[in-house]
Amino acid sequence: MTWLDKNDDVISWASEELVVPYLSPVDNRWHRYFPDFLVKVRTRDGKTKTMMIEVKPKYQTQPPKPQKRTTKKYINEVATWGINEAKWKAAQEYCADRGWQFSVVTEDHLGL
Repeated sequence: MTWLDKNDDVISWASEELVVPYLSPVDNRWHRYFPDFLVKVRTRDGKTKTMMIEVKPKYQTQPPKPQKRTTKKYINEVATWGINEAKWKAAQEYCADRGWQFSVVTEDHLGL
C-alpha cells in the first residue's frame, strides 16, 4: 500500500471496495468476492490502465498435491483451492468485460 501511495504512475487505488459475484463449487451458491486491490495507473504512453489485484500466499495459488490419507487439512486445502479458482475465474471475466487486467500476486512477486 505504501508503494501504491508513493508511485507517481498510480492515479488511484482502493482496497476491498469492489464486489465480484462468484459461484462456489463447495456449496453451489452465489457468494461475493472482494478483490484485495483495484488500481488505476498511467502507462508510459500516457493512457490509463485498471488492474484488479489479489494477494495470496504462493501455496494457495496452486492445486494441493494429492495425499495418501484424506485429512481435514487436505480437505480444507482442496476447498480453498476450488473457491479461489472460482473467484479468480469470475474476476477474470469481470475484468475482461471492462478491459481491465486481473493478477494474483504472491510473495515471489513482492520479493519476500
